[in-house]
Amino acid sequence: MNITFRQLRLFLALSDTGSVSAAARVMHVTQPTASMQLREIGESVGLPLYEVIARKVFLTDAGRQLARTARNIVDEWESFGQTVNAMQGLTRGRLRVAVVSTAKYFVPRLLGSFCESHPGIDISLEVLNRDGVVQRLRDNRDDLYVMSMPPQDVDLEDQTFLANPLVMIAPSGHPLASRQRLALKLLSDERFILREKGSGTRLATDRFFDAQGFVPANKLELGSNEAIKEAVAGHLGVAVISLHAIKPVDLQHDLVLLPVTGMPLRSQWHLVYPRAKQLSPIARVFRTHLLEQARAWPIDGQASSSA
Repeated sequence: MNITFRQLRLFLALSDTGSVSAAARVMHVTQPTASMQLREIGESVGLPLYEVIARKVFLTDAGRQLARTARNIVDEWESFGQTVNAMQGLTRGRLRVAVVSTAKYFVPRLLGSFCESHPGIDISLEVLNRDGVVQRLRDNRDDLYVMSMPPQDVDLEDQTFLANPLVMIAPSGHPLASRQRLALKLLSDERFILREKGSGTRLATDRFFDAQGFVPANKLELGSNEAIKEAVAGHLGVAVISLHAIKPVDLQHDLVLLPVTGMPLRSQWHLVYPRAKQLSPIARVFRTHLLEQARAWPIDGQASSSA
């Protein structure tokens, strides 16, 4: 096979965007040029690599394997470039991080302090639900991943770095908020506003309910912490949510923490990547930065003072 490095990057762009025209824009070429190059790649491989259905690109088995190979090659090349820059005393390069949606409340701040120290680094931050981050992890799309519930079926380098306490919130003025301790069963008549199935918060909540033998009589599923907070503030029900997602102003006006026995639920944030992956120099530096900065993060103090 005779495929150039630029053609591999074009095919990788096609895999990432799902569109020939979008891949052409990523690679700064015209769509006819991209189409011609993709045809040449297919002819060189000798197998169909993708098909177009309703204007969307779907990779074949051979195409998915080529995309994985291309990603590994591009990652290795970028890592080599970063290594050379490090030898020259430079700090140029790119860092790709994917995080679950709740981590958006603290990861950007950690990235911000990293960028101040390394202004030449380009940052790509993907914020998705847990299923989206896990899929990117399986596809090896990024350098590092942050989540509270890593998948058990992937061989990972896994380091916990920050507490993620989960608390029960209710609308301000809730009659049970003044209790010193509150049994979960006393909330049996409440509507529980829950994150979508598959999210880390939902998995931890379901485990807690199962351990307590508790089944909510009425449930409402929402896909974001902000929507859940607004629903609770609007007296639609109570919810389990990460303390990271609650701002002090929320507890001053709209929300209150319920002192449910067994809460806050003890969860942790994990920094993970595939065990077989060779981290780039920039990713290694950011991993060290994140772990050091997390030691000073005030979430534990916030949890104890608010509960």
